[in-house]
Amino acid sequence: MQPFLVRLLQGTLTLLAVSLLIFLAARALPGDVANMILGQSATQEQLVSLRAQLGLDQPLWWQYLTWLGGILHGDWGTSLSNGQPVADLLALGVRNSATLSGVALAVMLPLSLLVGVIAAQFRDGLVDKVFLGMSMVANAVPDFVTGTVLVALFATTVLHVLPAVSFIPPGDSPFSYPDALVLPATTVIIPGVMYLARLVRVAVIDVMATEYIQTAELKGLSPSRVLFRHALPNAVAPIIPAASLVAAFTVGGVVVVEYLFAYPGVGSALVDAVTNRDLPVIQANVLVIASAYFIFNLIADSLAQRDEASGAQGRSKA
Repeated sequence: MQPFLVRLLQGTLTLLAVSLLIFLAARALPGDVANMILGQSATQEQLVSLRAQLGLDQPLWWQYLTWLGGILHGDWGTSLSNGQPVADLLALGVRNSATLSGVALAVMLPLSLLVGVIAAQFRDGLVDKVFLGMSMVANAVPDFVTGTVLVALFATTVLHVLPAVSFIPPGDSPFSYPDALVLPATTVIIPGVMYLARLVRVAVIDVMATEYIQTAELKGLSPSRVLFRHALPNAVAPIIPAASLVAAFTVGGVVVVEYLFAYPGVGSALVDAVTNRDLPVIQANVLVIASAYFIFNLIADSLAQRDEASGAQGRSKA
């Protein structure tokens, strides 16, 4: 329990440092916020008045503490571009991004297990070699390239069976537009499956070579029983921390995918906020992404620590 508390404290301090960097980076963006809101025709008096109203005339350290204190009390501020509460905009974006990530992970995890087991069963065969080659390519290609290829294949003149733009009206559930989820989710799923399936393949091959499995085979158990009853439970355990890391990368990678498909999530909101220099929205979205990344990493570290402890305990008993 103590290592977990240490990691939690380290993560909290890291998030505080990230919040400070987010704040400073947002303030370092070129252009004047007051000018962008009022336009080029605004007088100097109007600009000064708006800066005072937004608190932009205060020292940076005071602006940061005010913003951070507001977040700790549930006040995320107000959007500078449309005057809506940032919390409302954030809730909508988080819901859509969580839906996209959840659908991707729900397909990715079982599919990775299936593909990895098949590759392990045909080790060094044609199927295995094709899978390894495809996985190397899929993990080397950036997400925006994968997404662009999918759009070219399924949303243009080649097949044209799916929309190239994931249009979801504000307030509507993404599940009401399943066709809008297919291409963004697939863009996230492909590299995740290829990475996790390789880990499953290696884990299954290692477990199948142990004396425990060989003894089960000598007892006359069927290959399917040996695989699913004895090999898989032992092979899957080391993959769980990696799956948590993939979930963290998925959350971080949705920014590119959402922007590519105009999917209305946290990533798209962040890009729009940067374009409009909407500082409260920028800070809120980046902080949410960083927090989600931290949570999944914390889960992965905890699971890895538990596996190491279980392994050490098993070796000591042996």
